[in-house]
Order: sequence, then structure tokens, then C-alpha cells
Amino acid sequence: MRSRMSTSATAQVPAPDQPENRPPQGALDRYFKISERGSTVAREVRGGLATFFAMAYIIVLNPIILGSAKDMYGHQLDNGQLVTATALTAAFTTLLMGVLGNVPIALAAGLGVNSVVALQLAPRMSWPDAMGMVVLAGFVVMLLVATGLRERVMNAVPYGLRKAISIGIGLFIMLIGLVDSGFVSRMPDAAHTTVPLQLGADGHLNGWPVLVFVLGALLTLALIVRKVPGAILISIVVMTVVAVVIHAVAKVPSWGLTTPKWPGNPVSTPDFGLVGQVSLFGGFEKVGVLTGVLFVFTVLLSCFFDAMGTIMGVSDEAKLTDAQGQMPGINKVLLIDGVAVAAGGASSASATTCFVESTAGVGEGARTGLANVVTGALFAVALFLTPIATMVPSQAATPALLAVGFLILSNSIKEIDWADYTIAIPAFVTMLMMPFTYSITNGIGMGFITFSVLRLAAGRGREVPAAMYVVSAVFAFYWLMPALGLT
Repeated sequence: MRSRMSTSATAQVPAPDQPENRPPQGALDRYFKISERGSTVAREVRGGLATFFAMAYIIVLNPIILGSAKDMYGHQLDNGQLVTATALTAAFTTLLMGVLGNVPIALAAGLGVNSVVALQLAPRMSWPDAMGMVVLAGFVVMLLVATGLRERVMNAVPYGLRKAISIGIGLFIMLIGLVDSGFVSRMPDAAHTTVPLQLGADGHLNGWPVLVFVLGALLTLALIVRKVPGAILISIVVMTVVAVVIHAVAKVPSWGLTTPKWPGNPVSTPDFGLVGQVSLFGGFEKVGVLTGVLFVFTVLLSCFFDAMGTIMGVSDEAKLTDAQGQMPGINKVLLIDGVAVAAGGASSASATTCFVESTAGVGEGARTGLANVVTGALFAVALFLTPIATMVPSQAATPALLAVGFLILSNSIKEIDWADYTIAIPAFVTMLMMPFTYSITNGIGMGFITFSVLRLAAGRGREVPAAMYVVSAVFAFYWLMPALGLT
């Protein structure tokens, strides 16, 4: 599931991007290049905390998605074991990205991919078979990195489309924040209307949880305007306390996934029973080689481009890219992402990938992997303190996504050459299709295809890198698979 500040945004964000020209302050500073990137240990810690609170919901949501499905034998995964697997894999991969990749990009079980595993793979095979296919997809990602193909695909993306991907991600996380908070909701199919979303649950803003979100959004934006350091994190903490008080006094029946209530027993014992329960090739015996390959391809495509969009967007807004919009050392980051996909399958947590909510940490000033160390450590603690980690309601955390989405949009939109329709139209398609289809991958694919077609139509086909044509063809094939009877 399924998430960046230049000069214009810097004026509003408490943490500046520009280096402060001070010498490294010890081994920790030198290793993570904290001073070199214009950050401080305090900003990295705040960023790591903000990212964790913005994505801690995955500890609850991933077990719900996977645990509600049955494999072909009618088996369901244990919820407690899924919580452990989700937190464990998020901790390991986030720490790995921080220590080795030195970027503030946290990882956890990917939304969207877990639905594919639960609804498409598991019903046609056993759970170990389905997770084995996720591991194989991770191996393929690592192979693509080793051959340099993945980096070539990323470098082939034109500058304008790179900015459009950042904007699309900004709009996407804003929509995620609005939906997860309950500020907007999907209209039931029984409504017989073409309008897909509505205000609140019934066209009106009702209930204490929505009020917490509205107050949190206003508080976050007010603190940013006032240039208060730690604006996002302060808002999350304050609104969590407010939510706890409201729940205790008003006895709110439902807050969604997480209830802001101090748990009676804050300590839980992790259950590692699902770790290693994998069959690499058992799924091919159940569905055949062709269908098995297509299943692996489906998981691969989603992981590949979701992570690509997130990495490009976060690295750009954290000022980790050069003048050409490319990030030095990107191959190491991409390789760790491939390892994360395989690790997610090996732990039965589903594919683990880069999380767009990392933008919450970037908004707090995170610029290095030290922020990831903080986020990863908190996921590790959550293995034993899951009841506490999951007491922050989404209504208190999602205002951060709203604020960061605005900052991304205001930063990147002027960087696109709107006079050149062969880049402006694909950029427009990219940035709108991400929120409208609720998928980073769909937005990237549609933008790539549009760019390739329009450059050909304008007689500028030679300006399109070969990798763009190949990827566009892959996306076209992927979306045509149902019509071809291959799904």
C-alpha cells in the first residue's frame, strides 16, 4: 500500500535543508553525515519518531488484511503471530536501510501487495506457497539491481516526470490521511451513485474522532506556519493525549483500527511461529508454471514501482539528489529494498517495501539513516509493547500526511515544464492517477505510457530512453492480462 522540502517549502518547515557548514560532531555524525546534510541529531530523532507514529497503524492493519483470508485448505494465519511478523520485519528492514543505505526511508509490509497475497495467491495455494512467491519476487528484484537494470529504469525517468511522481505521492498521502481519519469515506455501492467519496461517514462530519483529526490538522499547520521545531511530532503527541481524554470521558464506541486507551497490560510476548514458514516452489505445483510466473510478476511489479516512486519522492524532498535529480548510492538503497521484499515473505508478513509515510519524518527534518534507526528501534520495541504502539489513533497521526502532502505539492509543481505538452500531460496523468486509483504503481505506469506515446506522436521518439519503452510495454501487458485470459 501501498510516501519530501526545497527552497520554497523550507521557509515554512522548522528544519532547514541547507548545510550549516559546521564540522562533524563525532563518529555518529561522520557515519550518518548528519552535519554534511544540514541536519542535527535532534531533528533525526524527531523525524524517526514522526515516521513511526505515522506508519505504526501497519502493525494492526496488516494482520487484519492477511488474517481475514483463507488459503485453499481453509487455513487462516494467527493474528498474534502476524503482529509479531509485521513488527519484526519492519524493524529489521528499516534498521538495515538506515545503517547501510543511510536514508530516512522506513519500510514495512506494503499495502496493496498484502491484498494481492491474501486475495489472489492464498486462495489458490497454501500460505507457505504464497509467501514463497513473495520471496521469489524479492530475489528477482535483487537480480534486477545486480544487473543494473533497476537503476537504469529510474535514471531513464525525465526530470518533469520525477517531479510529477513526487506531486502524485503528495496528493496520494493527503487522500490516505483524509480516508484513514474518516474525514472522507467511500460511498457504499448500494447508494447507486457515481460519486465515490463523501464527507464523513454519511455526508456530514460527525463524532469525536473526526473532530480530533480536524483539530490536529489545524494544529499541525499552525505550528508549521509559526516555524515551531517538531511541529508534526508535537501535534501527534498532543492530539493523542486529547483523544485519550475524549475516549475516557465520552466513551466513543469506535475510533477505527486503534483505540486511544491506555492498555491494561502494555507488555505482550511476541510469537515468532510464522517466521520461516515458506515453500519457494510449492505454489507452482498448485497453479502451474505460467500462472505461478504471472503471480510472481504481479507482486514484483507492485513492489518495484511503489518503492521506486517512494524512493524518488523522499530522496528529492530530503535533498539527497544531485543536479540531475539522481541519488548517489541509489544501488545500495534499491538492493536493500529487494532484500526487504524477500524478508517480508520469509516472515509471512507479505512483501515489505518503502513507506510513503516516511515523508512525515522528512517534514520534521530527517535527512539521514539515523532517523531510520529510531523508527526501526521503535518497531523492535513494539514487538513487546504492541498495545502501547497501537494506541495512537489514526485521527491523531494522519494530519501529518495532510501537511506534508501540501509541502510536497508547493515545492515541486513549479519544476514541471508546462509549456511542453509531451511532458506536461504525462505529468498531469501521473500526479492524478496515484490518488484516483489509490496506487503509486498505477500512476507511474500510466504516466510512462502517456509519455512514450506522446513523444512518438510529436516525432520525438528518439528522445525517449529505451528503458521507458520497455517499461511502458510491461505495464501495457500487465493491464491487458485479464483481457488475454492470463489472470
